[in-house]
Amino acid sequence: MSGASHSHVTAPHGGNLLLRVIGMLSQLSGIIAALLIVVSVMVTCQMIFIRFVLNGSTVWQTEGVTYMMVAATMLGLPYVQYLRGHVNVDLLPLMLPMGARKILAFLVLALTLVVAGGMLWHGYLFWHEAWDWGETSNTPWNPKLWVPYIALPLGFGLYALQLAADFLAMVLKIEEPFGLGADATLADIAERAD
Repeated sequence: MSGASHSHVTAPHGGNLLLRVIGMLSQLSGIIAALLIVVSVMVTCQMIFIRFVLNGSTVWQTEGVTYMMVAATMLGLPYVQYLRGHVNVDLLPLMLPMGARKILAFLVLALTLVVAGGMLWHGYLFWHEAWDWGETSNTPWNPKLWVPYIALPLGFGLYALQLAADFLAMVLKIEEPFGLGADATLADIAERAD
C-alpha cells in the first residue's frame, strides 16, 4: 500500500446547475435506499423476536422486507452510478488512443442508457398494470402491488437520468472518458490500486 488517501470519485458537475441537481437527486435516492435497508434490518429483527421469543406468527414482515430490499436495490442504482461504483474494467480504454477512448465511452454510455430506458419502460408498464388493475399480492398481508412496483420505474428513471448527466458531462468536457485523463496508463491504474 502506498499510504495515499483514497477519496471517493463522484460524478463531476463543473458548476453546471443541471448536473448538480441530477447529482443531488442521485444522492437523495441513495439515502432513501440506505434507509430502506436499515428499516429492513429492523423489521427482520422484529420478526425474529416475535417468532422465536414470543412464539407468535408473522404476517407481513417477510414480504415487506423483500419489497424493501428490491426497492433499495433499484433506488441504489443512480447513487452507485453517481459514485462511479459500478464494475469498471479499465484495460481496454487504457490500451486505446484518446479519440477511440472517447468513442468507446460514448458508445458504452449510450448502450447503457438504451438498456436503462428499456427497463424504465417495462418497469413503468409493470407498475401501471398493477395500478390500473388494483393487483394485490394474494398473501395474508395482501398489499396493493403498485406500491412496491413503483421502485422499478423510479429507480431506472433516476439511473437513466444520472447516465444522461454523465453523457452530458463528457460532451461538455467536464469529465474525461472513463474518468481517465489523456495521459493515463496501466502503470497509473496499478499505482492507484496500491
